[in-house]
Amino acid sequence: MRNKNWTISIYALLIAMLVALAGCGQSGDESAEKAAGDTEKSFTWRFALEETKGGVQWKYAQKFKELMAEKTDGQVEVEIYPYGSLGTSQDLTQQVQNGALQFSFASAGHVGSTIPEAQVFTLHFLFADEDKINEKIFAENETVYDLLGEAYSEKGLQLLAIIPEGWMVWSSNDPIRMPDDFEGMKTRVKPSPLLLETYKSYGAIPTPMAYSEIYGGLQRGQIDAQTQPMFAIRDMSFYEVQNYLTEAHNAHFVSTVITNPSYFAGLPDDIQQAVMETKEELFPYIFEETHKLNREAAEEIASKSDIEFIELTDDQRAAFSERVQPVFDKYVELAGPRGEKILDAIRTQIEQEQAK
Repeated sequence: MRNKNWTISIYALLIAMLVALAGCGQSGDESAEKAAGDTEKSFTWRFALEETKGGVQWKYAQKFKELMAEKTDGQVEVEIYPYGSLGTSQDLTQQVQNGALQFSFASAGHVGSTIPEAQVFTLHFLFADEDKINEKIFAENETVYDLLGEAYSEKGLQLLAIIPEGWMVWSSNDPIRMPDDFEGMKTRVKPSPLLLETYKSYGAIPTPMAYSEIYGGLQRGQIDAQTQPMFAIRDMSFYEVQNYLTEAHNAHFVSTVITNPSYFAGLPDDIQQAVMETKEELFPYIFEETHKLNREAAEEIASKSDIEFIELTDDQRAAFSERVQPVFDKYVELAGPRGEKILDAIRTQIEQEQAK
């Protein structure tokens, strides 16, 4: 495994060097200066995904590409790189930090290992059952964006958007209806301290594993269960090697769109404005696409397999929620005062929206 990861990292480093040499419209030094002729320059941006073609991130990047071309009269060209093209999730974040990659997705479960505040999106049973309420938080909660943006900035990243990709679904060899069903179950999780604590609280054996290795891990019995949005379970064919799909509405899969702050600040004002307008326009689009993708994925899985779908009752969900309450305290411990303010802002907005 070490040799494989070492090879991937070397490969990603070589790709990053080629990206930098190929040029992205501006070099690092050039991006810091807004010369008068910048408005006539063309820009080629590389946008990396943590997922394969066809998923939520792919839809988002494609629409981003389309809107940026329209808003800049073709001045900006966006090249999209699906998962694995430029390395692992960690590689992508590092490439954005060093300026070799212009845009990337960085999921909360991944980036949370270095930005603890982002792990708020991995907390189970935090968000409302009504997606319309949650979508308002993801799109417009200024406190969340300001505080989380500060945390990203300290790590050499600029936060542009927070994108939910649908409710997480547990796929497993054995049925999951109550927390005790997780007892001793080897469950694949991202290497997030909070996710590890969450699944330990259920009695599971949390097992970090690369996204690309999950299918093989399930097939070989290295893991017994995993969790993804429905579209990812379909796209990665996890349903082929599992017996049950449990919908608990416990957490959304949340990713963030990031760029390099120095590079972005060095872009002409009109290009920056186009990016900001585009990301705002993308919220309603991607929310709708997310619902559609996950609904269609569930239908396709049901038509192609005999896997059993389980939807937890309110009482069953309450039992899981009770188990993870100590994890909220762990989040505050890890993320500090700023993380606590982010958590409070989310809870406050949910309460206000539910009271309307």
